[in-house]
Amino acid sequence: MDQSAILSESPAEASLAHPAWRSLLGPWLLALALSALLVAAGWRWPVPLLQQGWAEAAPGLGAWLALLLVLLPPALMAALLIVRMLRHRDSGESIDCAQGER
Repeated sequence: MDQSAILSESPAEASLAHPAWRSLLGPWLLALALSALLVAAGWRWPVPLLQQGWAEAAPGLGAWLALLLVLLPPALMAALLIVRMLRHRDSGESIDCAQGER
């Protein structure tokens, strides 16, 4: 790819065309679907999670469950990104550097 083609391409087009972005599409869509299921379940749940009988009886357990539901999905996505960076020995360069522009 010549210099003028790289400069004429918008950053959004360049990032969407990159194959690494496509490999994250599956896990991202899965996380989005899981979030949608949790929201749908929350609408049907008559009593909020931390106000249920078992959570009020053991407040520590309810708090841990709520914390896990909030922090676990982003932590798993971060772990996936780190593993892929280490596997491909990626140093976090921009897409321009990856295409040979330095």
